Amino acid sequence: MDLDDLKSAWQALDRRLQLDNALRLHDLRERKLGKARGNLRMLLVGMLLQAMLGVGLIVLGVACWRANLHTPGLLLTGIVLHVAGIAHVALAGLVAGLATTVDYAAPVLAIQKRLRLLLRVQVFNSNACGLPWWILWVLVVVGFAGLDPQRPVGPTPAWIWVSLALGIVGMVATWAWSVRAAGKPRPANARVDDGADGIRRSLRMLDDLEGFERE
Repeated sequence: MDLDDLKSAWQALDRRLQLDNALRLHDLRERKLGKARGNLRMLLVGMLLQAMLGVGLIVLGVACWRANLHTPGLLLTGIVLHVAGIAHVALAGLVAGLATTVDYAAPVLAIQKRLRLLLRVQVFNSNACGLPWWILWVLVVVGFAGLDPQRPVGPTPAWIWVSLALGIVGMVATWAWSVRAAGKPRPANARVDDGADGIRRSLRMLDDLEGFERE
């Protein structure tokens, strides 16, 4: 075998290796991105449930404040429930919109950037719509009570004030724990109960894929 034949054989082998590596990378990319897409399904289910809850809060809030225009406490309760419902629906729609418009055909770095934005929005959503439930559950009970035309007229029951006070303490304590957890080295710097585990798993998969592409 002369030098030209040896050179041609070496180039053919190199092309074959490059093609094999490209096929392996393509297969790995498809598997990783398929799993990353699947990791967001439960998030979308959660956003659907959150939006349905928000609609329920809006209906209850509107019914409460409309029936109690001359009762300041119940009027305020209805307004708060109404606003909370709008926030639940709006943030659920924002998170779902970001999750469903991730372009998995884009470069890995672009997908990672989009998922990190989704993660930040979901962490905000979790805190904005989750923490207030320390208090909102009391307002929901009061809101339903405000729909009863036969309700007794008198001072606010003591259990409501006690529940609100405990709720405020619980909300502040949970927020403080969240801030402390955010300072610890963990993916996403957020609470472990913020509903974003699927996003974090997807980011870890993309980190692995990015490392493989660099090799």
